[in-house]
Amino acid sequence: MQPLIWESRPDGLRAPAIICAFSGWNDAGDAASAALTFIGESLNAERFARIDPEDFYDFQATRPQISFDAEHRREITWPGIEIFAARVPRAPRDLILVQGPEPSMRWRSFCQHIIDLAEALGTQMVVTIGALLDEVPHSHPVAITGLASDPALVAKLTVSETSYEGPTGIVGVLHTACCDAGLPSASLWATVPRYVAAAPNPKAALALVRKVESLVAVSVDASDLENATVDYERQISLAVQSDPEIQAFVEKLEETAAQDATPLGPAQLPSADSIASEFQRFLRQQGPER
Repeated sequence: MQPLIWESRPDGLRAPAIICAFSGWNDAGDAASAALTFIGESLNAERFARIDPEDFYDFQATRPQISFDAEHRREITWPGIEIFAARVPRAPRDLILVQGPEPSMRWRSFCQHIIDLAEALGTQMVVTIGALLDEVPHSHPVAITGLASDPALVAKLTVSETSYEGPTGIVGVLHTACCDAGLPSASLWATVPRYVAAAPNPKAALALVRKVESLVAVSVDASDLENATVDYERQISLAVQSDPEIQAFVEKLEETAAQDATPLGPAQLPSADSIASEFQRFLRQQGPER
C-alpha cells in the first residue's frame, strides 16, 4: 500500500496553496493546529486524502484511540495525517489543508509524500505554520516570525524574519524540503507566552489565521476565534491579578517588550514552571464555565 492514499481527486482546484500544521512539538498552545482547523471549518473543507500512519508513527508515543459506534461496537482510530480541499470561489485560489500529529519517524520520506501531493495538484505555494514558547506577555499583540523561499514571498510575509538556530520539528524540515524541491514556500511561527503554555491559545491561533489570510489572499470569518480570544485574555488577566508574583512577572515582561529589549534571562525572572503551575491552579478553580 502506498502511504499517500487518495480517497477522491479534487479536480479543478485554482492555483492551490497548501497549508500544513502539526500538533505536538511544533504547536505551543495548540495554536497552529487550531488555526488550521478553524480555516478548514470556516471554508467547509472536505477530506480527499490521508497518509497511512504505519510507516511514520510510534504508536506507543502517539496512541490510537478506542471509541464505540452507534451500535456500540468498538472502533480504533489511528493517528495520522488528513488532507482536505477548500474551494473558495470568492478568492483567487483554493486551499489544500494538511494536518495531524507530528510524525515520529522517517521525516524525509514523509516530506516527499507532501511534495508529491503538491506537484500532483499543481500547487502554487506551500505554507507551514507553527507556534513556539517565548518569554513574552499575553497582553501584547502576538509576534509572528517567518521565512520564505524567495524575495517575493518574503515581501508578502511582513513579519520579522526568524534567525533561530537549534533543534527543529517537522515544520522546519518540511519547509526546507519544499524549498529544495523548488516549491515556493513560507513558514510562519506565532510566539506563545511560556507561562501559559499548557492552555489552548486562541489569540495566537487568530494571529496565524490573519497572517495566512494575507499571504494566500483567502479570507475567513474569524468572529468565533475573536470571541474566544477576548475570553482567553479575560481569564489570563484574572489569573495575573490574583497573584502578586505573577503580576510582577508579567509587568517585567511587558516592560521588556515595550523597550524592544533582549528577553529577560532566568536570573531576572521567577521560575517559569512555578508561574505555569500557579496559572493551572487558578484556571482549575474557575471550573467549567471559563
